[in-house]
Amino acid sequence: MSSARAKREVTSPKGMALKRPGPPGGVRDTNRLKKSQAIRDAALLLFLERGIEGVSVDDIMKAAKMAKGSFYRYFADQTALVDDLMSETKRVMVDALEATSSDLETAATRDTQVRAYKRIGEVLATLLLEHPGEVRLYLQESRAPAVGARKPIIDLAALVTRYALEMTTKAQQHRILKPIPVSVSALSVVGATERLLLAVLQGEDIGDVLEVPAALTTLILDGLKA
Repeated sequence: MSSARAKREVTSPKGMALKRPGPPGGVRDTNRLKKSQAIRDAALLLFLERGIEGVSVDDIMKAAKMAKGSFYRYFADQTALVDDLMSETKRVMVDALEATSSDLETAATRDTQVRAYKRIGEVLATLLLEHPGEVRLYLQESRAPAVGARKPIIDLAALVTRYALEMTTKAQQHRILKPIPVSVSALSVVGATERLLLAVLQGEDIGDVLEVPAALTTLILDGLKA
């Protein structure tokens, strides 16, 4: 395959080459990006309204006002579309969790613990402001069966749980958190955080949204501290 052709192709999650029209940055490439974004936007609205498993490719393309066959020029299947939709949210979340877990390796005081958890609170606030639809989709689908196109979200939820368990273990080793079962402590925090995020997205009266990260950090540490 020539280098020019290789630049016009990407690899789908199933290893299928999806051809990109024209050179990167060209008119055709710009049109491709606009059309793929139109598909994402239409899909997200439908997913939030009906749930992922209640939406078909045909539904998405009708909402996007495009021919059904055009879908497969941009995405291998609906699972690939969901994976793409959640990619930025996943990157931001995992980066924050990884950094916080690393910080907790040496977080031997409450101040360092607060700083470590505050990072996650700040990231969640940013996600709520910049990607509210994707965050709501995650909250909506993360506890449903891991079937069909929902799988990327379930995989992300499992990753969040793994990091929560890891961070709680480290905090207990530093004797900052109560020595209650790690899974109980970690999952309680995850559940409370997700409920708070949902309250924000649903417009419930919880006060100043900008104060949520600090309040959440305090709640976690004061409620579970040793």
